[in-house]
Amino acid sequence: MIIGNAGGGKSRLGRHIAKQQGLPYHALDHLLWRPNWRPAPEEGFAKAHAALIASDAWVIDGIGPWPSLEARLTRADTLVFVDLPFAQHLWWATKRQLASLFFGRDDAPEGCKMWPVTFRLYKMMWWMNRSMRPRFATLAQEAKKHKTVLHITSRTALTAAQSEGSK
Repeated sequence: MIIGNAGGGKSRLGRHIAKQQGLPYHALDHLLWRPNWRPAPEEGFAKAHAALIASDAWVIDGIGPWPSLEARLTRADTLVFVDLPFAQHLWWATKRQLASLFFGRDDAPEGCKMWPVTFRLYKMMWWMNRSMRPRFATLAQEAKKHKTVLHITSRTALTAAQSEGSK
């Protein structure tokens, strides 16, 4: 499972590892959002999420409600925490948002245009960095007792993780 703030390369890393390892890849955004960025019903998300993590092997990126993250961690053998400097997350998210204006984004949830939610994204990223990042760090530290944990804190480490996923 891969967690971290937006714009850090979680999805790209997840797709890469899944492809290299022959595992199914899932982005939680596709379970969390309906067209026009309407939240999916909680019960529908919970059922779909439970079905995903019940399978034998997977790569899932994203956060979702905290109880789903904890349930995912219980089933996962590896936790990857993408924790780049906040400015890096912002820069990559900005580049992605701008690119979506011209090229769209084929990995976005169905019916969800990226540009209209740019300022909501920035607000969420700020909150995630200030409020959730410390919780993620604690979660990763605790998980080290029972799981393989990769805490990625630099672009170099992110590139190395992609290389490791290729083995």
